Amino acid sequence: FGGNPCCILMVGLHGAGKTTSSGKLARLIQKQGRQPLLVAADVYRPAAMDQLETLGKQLDLPVFVKRGETDVLKIAREALDFAKANNRNTIIFDTAGRLQIDEPLVQELVRLRDLVKPQEILLVLDAATGQEAVNVATHFDQALSITGSILTKLDGDARGGAALSMKSVTGKPIKFAGVGEKLDEFEAFHPERMASRILGMGDVVSLVEKAAEAVDLEDAKRMEEKMRKGQFTLEDFLEQLRQMKKLGPLDSIMKMLPGGAEALKQVDIGKQEREFKRMEAMICAMTPKERNAPQILNASRRRRIAAGSGVTVTELNTMLNKFAGMQQMMKKMGRFQKMMSRMGGGMPGMMGR
Repeated sequence: FGGNPCCILMVGLHGAGKTTSSGKLARLIQKQGRQPLLVAADVYRPAAMDQLETLGKQLDLPVFVKRGETDVLKIAREALDFAKANNRNTIIFDTAGRLQIDEPLVQELVRLRDLVKPQEILLVLDAATGQEAVNVATHFDQALSITGSILTKLDGDARGGAALSMKSVTGKPIKFAGVGEKLDEFEAFHPERMASRILGMGDVVSLVEKAAEAVDLEDAKRMEEKMRKGQFTLEDFLEQLRQMKKLGPLDSIMKMLPGGAEALKQVDIGKQEREFKRMEAMICAMTPKERNAPQILNASRRRRIAAGSGVTVTELNTMLNKFAGMQQMMKKMGRFQKMMSRMGGGMPGMMGR
């Protein structure tokens, strides 16, 4: 996004996810080193203002709101002045939506466009509506000459195949996609990757990019060394669980793996995620000393940890036994790798390659 300031109009029908997408886009822009300002330009829905303010607090970003003001153009002028005075170089206008396109909505958006002269007019569309999304895009493009669109709810069962024809119908690209509810679950749109997901072939490139964002390289090297030496502790395991959560929900991760979408039908993802949460709770209920030396966990300590994490002692014992087995496996792999190194080479794909 160029320009100083760069103005972005977020437009679309009611319920498409405009306000949430405004917050997600602000988050993405913030990561790129720019200073976004969110502007509540929907004067008809106080709930939209509340939602935008909540998103601003979560992102630690300013939100320009004028409660009681019904003149959108006045709000826009004051927002531009506020941005200039507070060194905000990217202004995102969350505009009003309707249940359907009507003339008053179009005229309001045209006047707003002519005033702020946006570099981007992004149409937010619900991917699950399929062909209807294409019709909406056509109408908005004719009225406003949009620069691109954002597809929301691409994480659901409705994969948005019909919406992918948007580019050929309007000539305007799909620029971003919302792939989950969290603010970080928002990404640049790559048609070839989305086609792979629709065909059930996964999207390994996006998964690698997510991992690169979530995992610190130095931490990963340190963890690999500990695993190789058989020094992997419950403290390290807790860190691994938390890093995995940064990648997003398990189902979205699996969908990025080849054949993952099909495998999801055979797996109870909800049960697996609950299991991870229980493991995290159990480890968090331990003291740092206990995490690094689980052999000191006698009966009374185990009762305390179980009570503190809301599980039974039997469930705690099961988790500890699984972890002990994992430690033993890592030690064996470490010894095997050391032996192979002495013989003059390593095994491709092994840890410590």
